[in-house]
Amino acid sequence: MSAAGRDDFFELDGQRVPLQPGDTILRAAARAGLDIPHLCWHPDVSASASCRLCTVLADDRPVAACVAPAVAGQKVECRTASLDTQRLRLLQMLFVEGNHFCPGCEKSGHCLLQAQAERAGMTDLHFEALNPERPVDASHPDVLFEPNRCILCQLCVRASDEMDGKHVFAIGGHGIATRLLIDSPSGRLGDSALSVDDRAAHICPVGALLPKRVGFAVPIGERPFDTEDTRG
Repeated sequence: MSAAGRDDFFELDGQRVPLQPGDTILRAAARAGLDIPHLCWHPDVSASASCRLCTVLADDRPVAACVAPAVAGQKVECRTASLDTQRLRLLQMLFVEGNHFCPGCEKSGHCLLQAQAERAGMTDLHFEALNPERPVDASHPDVLFEPNRCILCQLCVRASDEMDGKHVFAIGGHGIATRLLIDSPSGRLGDSALSVDDRAAHICPVGALLPKRVGFAVPIGERPFDTEDTRG
């Protein structure tokens, strides 16, 4: 049967999604313009299933859509009451684990965490805020590292490894002490091999890694998520 054959698709919430060889559920859905909530997935780097926001039911089995192979004839459910509640709780935990003050963040309106929270209908934190103390690292001449906003998605780790070939970042620690590590003599960004032109300096979905001197280049009100309708 050809690639366009009638069996080369799966169903996502009742909609047919065409398949290509090697597709994961999330990649195929993204190509078809269908949204599966995610934070740690990016089409340019390998998937890690770090955040689990993309958990779906594939033939009634919970899987991470970013790593689960798409199978012809599969029935996938993304928007169920149970999964939506699970995503909301995951997002609320991410907000209380770090220090996320959206109105004062220059990434506001272009932040995937903020957008996913709005899409999930998040109106409160639900959990007690942990308020960790994490010093800002402004040692790099061109890139700011704000660890209070880091969600440990590992996108910068994979981009540095796979696209830049520099291995600047890693994840270390356990539990609440888990953090982004920087490969440099001092452990600070300014002593690392990171360049502002590296893909790792731009792939962060939140405001943890930001190029300096370009803040608010796109005015608030004109950013990608500013006018998004999150009611659906």
